Amino acid sequence: MSKPKNKHIKTKFENNWISKSLESLEKDIWGESEYDSYLVTTCHRLRKIQLKDFDIEDLRIMIGQNIGLKFLIPLAIDRLKENILAEGDFYAGDLLKTVLTSEVDYWRKDKENWKKTIDLFNDNIETLNDTDTSSIIRKEWFDAFSEFKKFNS
Repeated sequence: MSKPKNKHIKTKFENNWISKSLESLEKDIWGESEYDSYLVTTCHRLRKIQLKDFDIEDLRIMIGQNIGLKFLIPLAIDRLKENILAEGDFYAGDLLKTVLTSEVDYWRKDKENWKKTIDLFNDNIETLNDTDTSSIIRKEWFDAFSEFKKFNS
């Protein structure tokens, strides 16, 4: 008898997962970077540090590269709950934009966090509309959200 396929993945983490690195959690050691660019060396470095030590920019970089999404998206959602306009090195709301534009396949599997992100955005529409930012950035948030909603519709 075969198991029924789940419509979405519900992820269970160890109690101390936040005190581990992506390398440890994924059991995948990348080693040293063979390509000397800021982005590549930063991603290699960040895979070695404990998730609890990630700041907004670290999350923005890694999620933007679609690295460790299973572990980093829940952290990003927690940060966005604290401040929907959480800011890395670019602009207020850059983490939100990065989350909304991350890998479609991930979101199709993780419908629970997809729904949390939809609710989070909808709960903060007034803040996003009223924040002092450029119309281009605001349009990017709302356009990205419009596409994001389609991932599991």
